[in-house]
Amino acid sequence: MQAINSFPAPTMKTYAVHSIMRIALIGAALYGMSAVMHAQHFSHDVPLPHDVSELEIVHVHEFGSASAPTRGFTTPPEFEGLRNMAEWEEVEILTVGWEGYSAIEKQIVAHAVLECPVFILTEDPSWVEDYLTSSNSGGPAMDLTDITILETDLNTVWIRDYGPNTVYGSGVDDRLIVDWIYNRPRPDDDVAPQLIADEMGIDLYETTASPYDMMNTGGNFMSDGFGTAFASNLVLLENEGGSTWWGPAYPDHTPEEIDAIFQDFMGIDTFIRMEVLPYDGIHHIDMHMKLIDEETLLVAEYPEGVADGPQIIANIEYVLSNYTSKWGTPFEVVHIPSPPDNGWGSYYPDQGGDYMTYTNSVFVNNTILLPTYYEEYDTTAIKIYEEHLPGYNVVGIPCNDIISASGAIHCITHTVGVDDPLLISHQALNDTDDTENPYEVVALAQHRLGVVEATMHWRLEGESSYTAVAMNALPDDLWTADIPAQAEGTIVEYYVEALAADGKVQQRPMPAPAGYWTFIVGEVQEVDAVLNKPALYANFSTPYPNPAGAITCVPLALQGSASGRLLLRDAAGRVVQTVHEGAFAAGKQKHFFDAAPLSAGAYVLTLELDGHGTWSQRLMVR
Repeated sequence: MQAINSFPAPTMKTYAVHSIMRIALIGAALYGMSAVMHAQHFSHDVPLPHDVSELEIVHVHEFGSASAPTRGFTTPPEFEGLRNMAEWEEVEILTVGWEGYSAIEKQIVAHAVLECPVFILTEDPSWVEDYLTSSNSGGPAMDLTDITILETDLNTVWIRDYGPNTVYGSGVDDRLIVDWIYNRPRPDDDVAPQLIADEMGIDLYETTASPYDMMNTGGNFMSDGFGTAFASNLVLLENEGGSTWWGPAYPDHTPEEIDAIFQDFMGIDTFIRMEVLPYDGIHHIDMHMKLIDEETLLVAEYPEGVADGPQIIANIEYVLSNYTSKWGTPFEVVHIPSPPDNGWGSYYPDQGGDYMTYTNSVFVNNTILLPTYYEEYDTTAIKIYEEHLPGYNVVGIPCNDIISASGAIHCITHTVGVDDPLLISHQALNDTDDTENPYEVVALAQHRLGVVEATMHWRLEGESSYTAVAMNALPDDLWTADIPAQAEGTIVEYYVEALAADGKVQQRPMPAPAGYWTFIVGEVQEVDAVLNKPALYANFSTPYPNPAGAITCVPLALQGSASGRLLLRDAAGRVVQTVHEGAFAAGKQKHFFDAAPLSAGAYVLTLELDGHGTWSQRLMVR
């Protein structure tokens, strides 16, 4: 992992300044003063790019850039248990900023409105309404019943970066919106969350006032819904002081202070930051990765040695070696090939091609909208989504017209979560060679009024109907049920359903019964997600006795010495006990803990070796 300072902050902060003099000299001649005056409000056909345009630079240096006014609460929310919503959770509203790329936006709206109402922010409501209700390149005429068109000043289409971020108090209650200082000189965009908050009657909290002032952008942020978030080091570079090229000062914070702000406003307690990529000019992680559930990273893949491939691999190795999922187990990495730009020849970004991405997708309840470019690669990308998210309606939207502006579907949409979430979280069962013991399914199910019952549904692959099993309540909002032992070669499919006290019903995966988790009963083969082998081999054997009820032995065999920790976690991912922390010697060794005080149920033992990786074993306590 490269040091943060290996990419100097001045390079990031002044990337546009080097060409300002040249642009200023030719700007008026090329565009005319009238065009410069309106650089921040382009027509529907000439939208501003994701990055800052040369014309925009001329405008800012000629006329300045107004700062966005303070509009919400500037101190942290006074709720316990703040939780930032994950993208795959239930969505109440999809938001779109209509400022160019109308054909793409219409297709997004047409598919999203089948899942939830849509808010469209625009400076020209009548034009947008006419476009939606007419047959045009964006598709057939649409019914506007579940579409709200909000008139507002707007600079750009990139609403993911300046839009609202849903946060809940007490985990599943007290919905609010958190907004950051936008890292662009676009003041109309920066205040857009206030319009959405007002329309929905939601309180807005913003990180605009010292000591909580923080600059960030939505394309460079994603979270697992349980306190872990990901970003590139852009969030550090734009919060370490100095002056922005467009006038105001960058916030001045240490990495620890940034962590504290995310914790105080969004409940983020583990903030994973990775090195910026050399060929991604905007340094937003949604251009090359996506968290598709609590433990699965969808990551862009390039041919060996091409473009950002080497740095992406290094970043993922860093994540796998230093962080785990909420359950204390390694993140699963799913690779999705990035296509070369086929418009002017087969070029990747290091050869001047556009930064084509399949990770720049958006969840809208049971539908996933992803960018597509040309069939050769699109077919593979869609198949990968369908394989890892079965049951979802996977819809490709052609993005050749927008990708040259460094963005796609995720970049031009945002969402607001529901006011009444019924949260279900479950770590999918791994493939197993156990043909004798039942397979315990443990799920977290939370609702502000409580969950009154939960059901686990299972079937064998090829069967049309599921068997429903009532789940038993455990402490801490956990529920459990067993799938009977199966013969070798069996493929099992299952999902979880919960009923809240107010009658609300939710499934996980959300599109169940069409969607489900699956595992295979048979020989198990485990490989490292990135390199097919760990940096330091560790034989993490099954603890015994298992099920455990008293003193339990955890046998290990390490190829070399290392430091780290051996942790016991419950099914919700909470650390129950630190079995060992510190030095681990090379060779065979045994560690012990007492399972007697533990509640009955499923647990996970994780071996975390600093700089080498993470291993896990499941344990049942009776």
